[in-house]
Amino acid sequence: MCNMKVKIAGIELKNPVMTASGTFGSGMEYSEFVDLSRLGAVVTKGVASVPWPGNPTPRIAEIRGGMMNAIGLQNPGIDTFCERDLPFLQKYDTAVIVNVCGHSTEEYCEVVERLADQPADMLEINISCPNVKCGGISFGQDPGAVEAITREIKRHAKQPVIMKLSPNVTDITEIARAAEAGGADAVSMINTLTGMKIDVNRRTFAVANKTAGVSGPAIHPIAVRMVYQTAQAIRIPIIGMGGITSAEDALEFILAGATAVAVGTANFRNPMTTIEVIDGIEDYMKRQKVENITELIGAVK
Repeated sequence: MCNMKVKIAGIELKNPVMTASGTFGSGMEYSEFVDLSRLGAVVTKGVASVPWPGNPTPRIAEIRGGMMNAIGLQNPGIDTFCERDLPFLQKYDTAVIVNVCGHSTEEYCEVVERLADQPADMLEINISCPNVKCGGISFGQDPGAVEAITREIKRHAKQPVIMKLSPNVTDITEIARAAEAGGADAVSMINTLTGMKIDVNRRTFAVANKTAGVSGPAIHPIAVRMVYQTAQAIRIPIIGMGGITSAEDALEFILAGATAVAVGTANFRNPMTTIEVIDGIEDYMKRQKVENITELIGAVK
């Protein structure tokens, strides 16, 4: 029998496979297709202190090897989330990781404090949000800002804190070290890469926001490289994501140093991807005679 359990900041997951924020809602729609209790964790869509309307449409464009989105973190706000989404997720035997977003440190901390007595196992902090107090630059692009916001969130958080790292930086290991220095319990990576698509027939931008986040198989090799580099630079656990469509993709992240993985864009094409990845990793472990998944973490040579 293969042991697929992993631990992140003292929280045990039955397997290393979770959903990527923004691609699975809070699991309500997907629960018709996927037994959520089989997942290592469900990572919710980003939640803010107040409802966010998101960006103007069109907000999604298909590209070769993936998609682009500029949803703008549309969400109903923390009150609705606590009343509707968290009670739904309590019906399933899986860990719950709540993704938190905000435009200022105060907004993040407000949500984190509101979640202190809620049934959430961990918090994932989306620091790709624009910092309105610094001219709109993403929190996650400045090591100083990353360390400062991580430290402040840790002061208010009752649950372990995962900082979600942006790849749109010169050196992601510098950002990861800053998160670790600020007290992060883990990091998740990578968030989307910034891209652009132009509709040549209409001679206009395919997405109203002009730029959008690129995700899907096209970014997978970049994400694996960044996870490997970061695993050499920090001691806290890494949750790897970026273009996972199969167990082989997920295993690349684990061998590169990730303790767990998150499936995102593939959920839109095939709602059963997470389950197929879980089964595929187990099959791999049996074929390779690996008794414990932890033997594979960072095992690339």
